[in-house]
Amino acid sequence: MSKLMTPPKSDFDAVFLGWQSTILNEISPLFNITASGHPLHNSTVGESTLRRLHMRVPRTPSPYPDTPQAPWQKLGIELNHPRNAREAIEMAGLNYTVVKKPLGMKTGLNHEAYATMRTDTGDILGVVGESYELVQNIDAFAFFDTVIAEDEATYETAGVLGKGEGMWILAKLPGFIKVHGNDIVNKYLLLTNSHDGGSQVQVRLTPIRVVCNNTLTAALQGDGDIAVSYSSDPASYLEQAFTILGLSNSLYAQLDTMFNAMATRKITQDQLRNYVQALIPDNEEAENTARTEKIRTSVLQLHDSGHGSSLAKGTAWGAFNSVAEYTDHLMSDEDPTTQLNSIWFGRGEQLKEKAFHLAERMLM
Repeated sequence: MSKLMTPPKSDFDAVFLGWQSTILNEISPLFNITASGHPLHNSTVGESTLRRLHMRVPRTPSPYPDTPQAPWQKLGIELNHPRNAREAIEMAGLNYTVVKKPLGMKTGLNHEAYATMRTDTGDILGVVGESYELVQNIDAFAFFDTVIAEDEATYETAGVLGKGEGMWILAKLPGFIKVHGNDIVNKYLLLTNSHDGGSQVQVRLTPIRVVCNNTLTAALQGDGDIAVSYSSDPASYLEQAFTILGLSNSLYAQLDTMFNAMATRKITQDQLRNYVQALIPDNEEAENTARTEKIRTSVLQLHDSGHGSSLAKGTAWGAFNSVAEYTDHLMSDEDPTTQLNSIWFGRGEQLKEKAFHLAERMLM
């Protein structure tokens, strides 16, 4: 656990000092107020105090040594407290423009097909219909800027998928989930925009377990994904933003209860093996079951010796996180874009959702 440090010089109102551990093994970050002339200058405070004083919360490093690199860090740019989405997108170099170009061919409905194309590189990003309306990256997340201005979230990392067919920003919500007091899960929203003909502006709950940088599913009756209706009406955007914020806070409260319940649910080795068997069942049509056995073995090994296993071994929480660590860090050796697509939207996410529901079933 980090020790308290002498506060360094900073242009911000406060600096991170370290993590404090209580006799009950609960941990909390501490900060030093460095704002010159402030009544609490040089005081040591917690995050809730900073937010009550309307001070920006500095980036808080992991309290655990040897935390593996997060998959999105290979594609993302760490942001330096942008005031709005436009600044965030410019910092990350994602302010490219996309246009529609007619392809001179008909779609299945006899409508003309168009290619979406980056104007800076000429890369084709997708094929769409005539009615498809582009949402430029620079405009996509303006609806969320009011939430940022109210210090209810912070734009933290941004990146691109593929040649630019998709882009994303991770926005961190205040506070975190404490599982058994010392297993920290940060609360993020993943904001995405696409140009390939699929869903455009969306917001997704993305809990991230700090000790291992696992992205956990928020599979609560399909409420983890929220589509945003693009609008030039500021009032409509304001309503959408705070509706999303309220729903996100409600869902995270549910996840807090769920994750802590999983952490208190003890399981035996037989129950763990049954969990993994149900997660990755035998494929009767396959002649070679070596891949199935390899996945099962990997998940079982991660439960016993993966990152953060000492905090969760022998529980439903540990079983669920062994699957999340497998999908996020071992499942794919493909290029970073393919890996991240799998983790957030594809096979990896589907496996985590199944693992979540199987762990939830253990609580009944």
